[in-house]
Amino acid sequence: MRVKTFETKEEWFESRKGKITGSRLKDIVVKRGTGEKLGFYEMIAERICSQEEDENPMERGTRLEQEAIGRLQEACGEEFDTSLVLWEREDNKAIAISPDGFKGNTIAAEIKCLSSARHIESYLTKKIPEEYDFQKLQYFIVNDELETLYFGLYDPRMPKHLQLHFFIVKREDVQGDVDMYLAYQKEKIEKIDQIINQLTF
Repeated sequence: MRVKTFETKEEWFESRKGKITGSRLKDIVVKRGTGEKLGFYEMIAERICSQEEDENPMERGTRLEQEAIGRLQEACGEEFDTSLVLWEREDNKAIAISPDGFKGNTIAAEIKCLSSARHIESYLTKKIPEEYDFQKLQYFIVNDELETLYFGLYDPRMPKHLQLHFFIVKREDVQGDVDMYLAYQKEKIEKIDQIINQLTF
């Protein structure tokens, strides 16, 4: 066994990066299934990222959005309008989405600036993070004319070739779920409207 001694807490923290420590083991061990836990991707991110995770994710996303859209445009060869807009369904304005970018009514862009671990997880698994599945679908639910969604993930702390990766989502690949969750939303909105009418008569 090797023993390392440190003068400062900062040096101690730095030495723990990218290692399986006692407090991290629970974030690595997978008891069921084949997927890796987030701790696995955190270890990778700690070894290859150029900066610390010290910024609020929402603030980082807002700060980087225009830069990220610019990089996405270069990568996919599209030019997006980035005006602040809200799309609403023609037949129900309570069903809406705010696109990060769009080109007419047929192409849209969504960009995420996630933690470096989540970014790496998405890159390695080749999947949009599960927590954004409904957001992805909502684009197609709201806009019946939408054909293509570019879903990009951007992290400038990564090595250059890993900073941006994106997924191309086509309507035909999600249409079944779009139909199901459109009906679901309409049913929920109708129920909400009924309750509001009862409460405000």
